[in-house]
Amino acid sequence: MATVASHAEDHARPVGIEQHSIDWVPLEERHGKPSSMGAIWFVGSLNLTGLATGVVTLSMGASLVWTVVATVLGSLFGTFFMAFHAAQGPQLGLPQLVQSRPQFGYLGAALTVWVFALVNYVAFNTSDALLSGQAMNTLFGIPNVVGYLVAAVVAAVIALFGYDWIHRLNRWLTWPFVVVTAAVTAAALFGGGLPDGVWRAGPFELAPFMLVFVFVAGFQLGWAPYVSDYSRYLRPDVSVRSTFWWTYLPSAVSGVWVFILGAVVSAAAPADTDPVTALKLAADRLFGGFGTIAVVVLLVGLLSIMAINQYGGSLTMISIVDSFRPVKPTRAIRVATIGIMLVTVGAVSTLVGIDRFNWFFANVVVVLTYLFIPWTAVNLVDFFLVRRGQYVVREIFNPHGIYGRWGWRGNLAYVIGLACMAPFMVITGLYVGPVADLLGGVDCSLLVGLPVAGVLYWAFARSLDLATERRMVREEGLLAELH
Repeated sequence: MATVASHAEDHARPVGIEQHSIDWVPLEERHGKPSSMGAIWFVGSLNLTGLATGVVTLSMGASLVWTVVATVLGSLFGTFFMAFHAAQGPQLGLPQLVQSRPQFGYLGAALTVWVFALVNYVAFNTSDALLSGQAMNTLFGIPNVVGYLVAAVVAAVIALFGYDWIHRLNRWLTWPFVVVTAAVTAAALFGGGLPDGVWRAGPFELAPFMLVFVFVAGFQLGWAPYVSDYSRYLRPDVSVRSTFWWTYLPSAVSGVWVFILGAVVSAAAPADTDPVTALKLAADRLFGGFGTIAVVVLLVGLLSIMAINQYGGSLTMISIVDSFRPVKPTRAIRVATIGIMLVTVGAVSTLVGIDRFNWFFANVVVVLTYLFIPWTAVNLVDFFLVRRGQYVVREIFNPHGIYGRWGWRGNLAYVIGLACMAPFMVITGLYVGPVADLLGGVDCSLLVGLPVAGVLYWAFARSLDLATERRMVREEGLLAELH
């Protein structure tokens, strides 16, 4: 059973392979420094998917200058909320989504938050799969499907080794990526190919500006279900401030950099060019053959993110199953769930195809943003304002415990928040909410969903018996005070 006691697994497993999954990480196994998160969230965007995000933004109708402004603001906004989730890992020693049970309930979290999270992992990994297949095709001339399978198998091995190896790999990649991305940036900006007048701002139009803002903010918020998965082995006395800044600054800086680079690369490429080809064209302007080097380097970065998606998808599937039938978090079940992710993503990416990448990626990011905005609000309000980091860990794994099977407060705040967002939503080519339509296609749903869901949950939580819960926390003695 995935309980606090379940860490007493077979310690004779091969050295280096992570032994935990959704269970609590014991204090004697906590290690590392907050700075270790910096490499993950810096390298997290310096890859083909991060570049593709910038390529897609330029197709949303704003000029390059206004696209850059919206990108900077959207990245800073989305990363702000995402980074606060990082503080939950050291305090609770649990994966991010397991921490949703106190707000949504033992079953409620599985049927709402975790299902959406699984869709999130599959959708983002599908985008990764399309780009990895195209990169392999560009580099080696092999079919896209075969290229994806090669990339996915490498990513699956990294995901199986888990937490420490994911940290280690991203630490190794940081400086090579900085050097190559800087060189690609120089080629894109000064190598020629940009049309005349591209840096003229032109008239400001709010609708496309907000499309870019929501898309970029949503991409950064898309990390929220992952974040504390990679801080949960830190000791609980690590401060909120340090985990926040070691997540926020690396992610925001690398995000702004690569998103703008993608937009610039796209501006210099022929219309409807896929992101991999656009990158190669831009980099080759520095010197012949550099495009190939750039694609190889950003493909390696993509393998790291594919591993993170497979790892997170595995934890989510285990969490869902554990909500209906107790699961012992063994290595075998991790292998099985990582394999399911690999096959599912391969099937979906084959159906979508690289030719529809921009349409698929743009709409997936926006829709997932809508689904996770109310969750982010509920989860952060509960952690920082209501329970202030104090949870009874054993009860999180108790289907009949104090957190209940259905957390009406979290679920109701979530549903109302999402419903209030709907009139303000814009899903290009699929749906424009009535209020957004009246505003000329301006999407301001994020600015509605966050406060509505957060304030409602705070109001509903006033009826919680926090005194009893805090007494149980002290008796359990597993958590530190929130710093």
